[in-house]
Amino acid sequence: MSRIEYRSKDILAFEQRYRAMFINSLGGFKSLSLIGTRSRSGQSNLAVFNSFVHIGANPPLFGFIIRPDSVERHTLNNILATRIFTVNHVREEFYQATHQTSARYPENISEFDATHLTEENLPGYYAPFVAESHVKIGASFRKKIDLELNGTIMILAEITYVSIPADTLMPDGFVDLEKAGTITCAGLDSYHRTERIARLTYARQDSLPKEIE
Repeated sequence: MSRIEYRSKDILAFEQRYRAMFINSLGGFKSLSLIGTRSRSGQSNLAVFNSFVHIGANPPLFGFIIRPDSVERHTLNNILATRIFTVNHVREEFYQATHQTSARYPENISEFDATHLTEENLPGYYAPFVAESHVKIGASFRKKIDLELNGTIMILAEITYVSIPADTLMPDGFVDLEKAGTITCAGLDSYHRTERIARLTYARQDSLPKEIE
């Protein structure tokens, strides 16, 4: 197998968009979600993100990255203003609409309307959900961390609401995302179906893991 190798100086010499695509692809397959927010004036907003990371289960925390706020970031502004947002998994049926939410629409244009995704509003929950999504998470803002290395922002949030199809929840608490139709992504524009190889039992020193049926 022929190989290509790059050093730091080579990577930094890449054209900007080429470098962004290259580095973004190296992290492998990533979570793919639509974040729903609403401004204080009531304007809904929807944006695609692929940088989610599990932080802990007690309390149930996760984080995600927002790019430098050198331009207006409606999602960030709405989260900081209202402290509530939604996370909606993406299915194959609407991956193109998901991708389109990354376009820079003005603040007075809702991405729900622009992409023809359905805004779902639950009683007592200010931020909008995506009706077409099968896995829906409500979240409360907990902390904003400014990353000085590159000017990005990490948002830490707590899960306050979950809605999933009943048949995706396994007896041990595992949520079968493949059964829910959740897809994944790589790089900045590549969308993928998933196929599970196996689930394995808890790893112990004195025995090899076995497949979970």
